[in-house]
Amino acid sequence: MNYLRIFLMLLVSITVNGQSIIGQWETYDDNTKEKKALIEIYQKDNLYFAKIVKRFNGDNNAVCKSCKGTNKNKPIVGLVIIENIKKVGNEFKGGTIMDPENGETYSCYLKLINANKLKIRGFLGFSVFGRTQYWIRKE
Repeated sequence: MNYLRIFLMLLVSITVNGQSIIGQWETYDDNTKEKKALIEIYQKDNLYFAKIVKRFNGDNNAVCKSCKGTNKNKPIVGLVIIENIKKVGNEFKGGTIMDPENGETYSCYLKLINANKLKIRGFLGFSVFGRTQYWIRKE
């Protein structure tokens, strides 16, 4: 019986580690838990990026007034918010995430919790000083 339990745990671990973060993910408001946006994660030259595909609250034609640099006044839909993430083991790290609500950019890492749940951690300096969100894969 113990061998079966160990085998099943190993199988689940291999399945989760073999899954890809590429695809569409739904984000939710931290306070209200309402669906906020649809994000698409894609890969380009061994790096991962994410852009906003759709907003569920607010105007889909809105622009990012708080953004800095070349993103200032760009449409929020289509905005690349995660850049230059590298896969290291079962984590994806080394890149940045930009919050279009305040225009700030943070270091970040992503970790696939299971096939349909992604942990996103944005932080300044050390990862203990940050915020975590969980995105759900769009079905």
